[in-house]
This record gives sequence, structure tokens and C-alpha cells, in this order.
Amino acid sequence: MPTNPIDRLTHAFSKLPGIGEKSAARLAFHVFKGDPKIAEELAQALLAIKCTTALCAHCFGITADDVCTICSDDRRNRQTICVVEEPKDMAAIEKTRAFQGIYHVLHGVLSPLDGVGPSDLRIAELVNRLEASPAVEIILATNPTVEGEATSHYIADILRPRGMRITRLASGIPMGAFLEYTDQQTLALAINRRREL
Repeated sequence: MPTNPIDRLTHAFSKLPGIGEKSAARLAFHVFKGDPKIAEELAQALLAIKCTTALCAHCFGITADDVCTICSDDRRNRQTICVVEEPKDMAAIEKTRAFQGIYHVLHGVLSPLDGVGPSDLRIAELVNRLEASPAVEIILATNPTVEGEATSHYIADILRPRGMRITRLASGIPMGAFLEYTDQQTLALAINRRREL
């Protein structure tokens, strides 16, 4: 562990995903040169995320209370549950303002090669939740990766006998893209998951 404060902060920043050594150094020097209030605010925010946040008792999203603001909002449609991999996926969907249901966060995906099985995810909690309060539709919003697809199929197989509608997020060609520049896998997925107009 470096002892120089700049090197120490650079080392700490470089441990974050997507932050290389140069970006970490740039951030460290920015904190050093900047207003002391910025450093204080950053330090308080880092402590708060570890000391005052927890997982929601219902959806397992991140919250400062026992139940998150989405789960405690009576205006949300409790008959539709969107299942996501991580809290950041829940945040991304919320930014669209297109979904008015509630969520369930798995905290990962099935990945046998990495030793992640069903008991490592919040799948049992989802089943228990549905036994206590059945839903009409479950939207499986895992990422369109091999692991995400496998996780969605696994959950769908468990929930299908319950008679609820099970849907998957649409995937394929993004808005504004050109077919000639779209990779073959994405284009094939778009063709296979086409829908009627």
C-alpha cells in the first residue's frame, strides 16, 4: 500500500471498475487541487454507501430504509414484477419512466464456470415472494448474455407452472442503427424475436 497520499488515492481509485491508472491519477489530482468541500463530500458519500444503506426487504434493491421507495409506493403496479440482475439495472429501467411495476433483484446470474448456482442468487426469495403475493406478470430483464439467458430460462421453468404471464425484455437492433452495421448475432436475435405490428 503506497504511503504518499496522492499515490494512495490513485491506488484506491484504480480498484474501481473502468478506472485505469491514468484516470485514477487524474481523479486523485483533481481531488487534491479542488475545493476541500468536494473531498469532504466524496468521503461522506463513500462512508454513507457502506454504513447507511442496505438491501430492501422486498425487492433486494439498495435503500436507506428497510423498504425502498419503489416498494413502499402505493401507486406502483404490484401485479407486475421486473426481475433484474443487479440494482444498477433497476436504476437504468427507472430512468426510462416506462415501467410502473415493482422489481426483484437477483444479485447476479447463473454461472457454473464461476461457481454461481441458483442458491447464490435471490431466486428462492422470488418464489417465496410470489407465494405470499401472486403476480400477474413477471418480466425477466436479465442481460442478453449467455448467463443472462440461462438465468431467465431457469426462472421461467420454475415459475411457468404457476400460470402467470412470463415475458422477456425485447432485444435486437437499437433505435437509430443501420442493418448493415449491426453484428450478426444481434440481427439474428432481432429476426427470431420479431413481433406483429
